[in-house]
Amino acid sequence: MSGIYIHVPFCKQKCTYCDFASYPKEVGKVESYFACLYRELEGRGKQLKDKTFSTLYIGGGTPSFVKSEYILGAVRQVKKQFNLTPDAEITIEINPGTVDKEKIEAYKSVGINRFSIGLQTGYDDQLKNLNRVHTAKDFLECCNLLKGENISADIMLGLKGQTIDQVKKSIELAICGGAKHLSVYALTPEVGTPIYTDYLNGELLSDDEVADVYDGVVEYLKGKGFNRYEVSNFAMLGYESKHNLNYWKRGEYIGCGVSASSFINGRRFTNTFKIDEYVNAVILNVMPEISSDEIEGEDAEFEFIMLGLRTENGISVKEFEKEFNVEFSKKYAKPLKDKSQFLSFDGETLKIKPEYLYVQNDIILAFMLK
Repeated sequence: MSGIYIHVPFCKQKCTYCDFASYPKEVGKVESYFACLYRELEGRGKQLKDKTFSTLYIGGGTPSFVKSEYILGAVRQVKKQFNLTPDAEITIEINPGTVDKEKIEAYKSVGINRFSIGLQTGYDDQLKNLNRVHTAKDFLECCNLLKGENISADIMLGLKGQTIDQVKKSIELAICGGAKHLSVYALTPEVGTPIYTDYLNGELLSDDEVADVYDGVVEYLKGKGFNRYEVSNFAMLGYESKHNLNYWKRGEYIGCGVSASSFINGRRFTNTFKIDEYVNAVILNVMPEISSDEIEGEDAEFEFIMLGLRTENGISVKEFEKEFNVEFSKKYAKPLKDKSQFLSFDGETLKIKPEYLYVQNDIILAFMLK
């Protein structure tokens, strides 16, 4: 399985926690950006004509902020230039404050069949503090437009003053809206973002408090029929994100647009984060990459372990040994022993015990420092 990612770097306004490549002040560049995006898609498609792709993910930024004609053009270009399977999972990220019936119908008309809605929280005061452009009511109205569709919702942990009961009510709101997949992730206050000041002032939940909320979420969602298949992702049976599963299985993917990353033929590379640099490069028939690394040897092995251990199912020793021609139990005997209390290992499958999945970093790091 291989995936395609398209980045849309435009949004109505910047959220206080956002450290992504999104530029509300550069909306005047939408037309030139998409013209170059279509051109990059054509070039990448020619390079990868022998590969087949089964997922397409349109993220941002806020893809639903731009006119639907640009999104439709991107999907059509993908279908024209790439070998996309007929049953491909095609996802678009949506801010519920930026869509209407016409946009939704347009998305569906071109084959978009999965909708990832950025709810974050069901409380309007918290949404306002995050500088989100929508309300809880907007979310439900968006879900009503998507009734019967494959809906995923994002929910954030660690907000100022947030309680476990508030998170549960946000989850209830998402489920009420029809979400059968939830991405529940902890707020990461990045340097340079407005919310980083709240972090410095000690106004956000501590790591221990977030961990307690997370543990409560896991149990609550289990009771609602949601399986945790990755540390931050929960789904009802059959509604897991195929695109994200491909990442965690270390599958190949091609990213197009500003800041998009790719992993193809053992090479990991990333496009420029600046719109003007991106546009100029594409116009000059130069791939807009700013970094490129061949991932091989122990780096590749560690990636396999790190990504796999993020998931509930862990890693297959048989698959590892087939890919790297290494005897897993022998090479990684030390971390397997040192971290045995946190691991479940039967010789065929290695995974982190469910109760330790959220605090996985030190466990995974042991396999790098073996």
